[in-house]
Amino acid sequence: MRELLVLLLLVAEAYCRSRSGWCESGCACGGDLKFTVCSRALFSQLPGRVPPNTELLDLSDNMISVIPARSFSRNRKLRFLLLQNNNVSVVEDAAFSQMEFLQKLDLSRNRISSLAEGFSVGLALLRELQLAHNRLSGLDSRSFLHLDGLQRLNLSSNLIRGIQVRAFSSMSSLRQLHLQDNLLRSLRSGTFSMLRSLEVLNLAGNQIAAMEASVFKPLTSMTLLDLADNRMSAVHFKTFLGIRAYSTHILLEENPWNCDCDLQRVFRKLRSVQRLFLDDYYNLTCREPAALKDYRLTDVDAELCLAETVTVLVITGTVAVTVLAALLMGERKRKREKQRKHWTQQGELSDESDY
Repeated sequence: MRELLVLLLLVAEAYCRSRSGWCESGCACGGDLKFTVCSRALFSQLPGRVPPNTELLDLSDNMISVIPARSFSRNRKLRFLLLQNNNVSVVEDAAFSQMEFLQKLDLSRNRISSLAEGFSVGLALLRELQLAHNRLSGLDSRSFLHLDGLQRLNLSSNLIRGIQVRAFSSMSSLRQLHLQDNLLRSLRSGTFSMLRSLEVLNLAGNQIAAMEASVFKPLTSMTLLDLADNRMSAVHFKTFLGIRAYSTHILLEENPWNCDCDLQRVFRKLRSVQRLFLDDYYNLTCREPAALKDYRLTDVDAELCLAETVTVLVITGTVAVTVLAALLMGERKRKREKQRKHWTQQGELSDESDY
């Protein structure tokens, strides 16, 4: 019996050693080898030995610069892949192919400047993609071609200046889109045309000064629209009226508002729309005109149309006086003409009687 017990212990020890050999030096493997943590391991490239049963692979805080094609073909059970805080600048086509179980991919805080068409190959079931704090300058129709199941996309703190109309065309399931702290200057109609499930759209901290009237019309599920800290001085009523969601909260503070009568009218009408909520309306401040700079809109909105009203009254009064004067002059002229005709007729009658 004792010999059998010793034999079992020897087999168990050998088994454990063989399993620990599947884990790359510098990594820690646990949870029956379902968790492989290689964070802060000073890796300059992907580790060669990752247990095939791994479901969570943490490669954060290393110096990895390239993700080669089919890098994780032996780890098809991966559900969470963390690559944030590296030096990744190149993601080769099909780098994440055959990862049919992957749910979260974190590539934030790297040096990625573009996304090729093959970037999303194999990621049809991905739920969350983190690309914040990279160097992306634009998004085209090929960038996210295969991300049919994506629900959360974070593109904040990049250098994005433009978004092609069909850049998000495959993301019918997307619920959150974070584009804050980029370099967007305008929003074109069609940019968000396929995002009917989108609930949160964060565009704060850009340079947006203009938006086409129907840009938000397709967003029938949107509950939060953040446009704070942009360059909007005015807004059109139809731009927000086009939002057909049941209830949408809109953030607009820290924009350089031109506080005039038109702006006051737009906000008054927007606040009357029951499905729209201007949560920070009482924090909006004026940039123009100079006399109202840094004043809260709510403190001056009752006076914004006063000057215009006075001007209209003055113009109306002037027109009325002019018309009245013209009528009086016309009436006087008519009377003089009538009198002249009367005296002319009297003169003619007098001449006939003398004859």
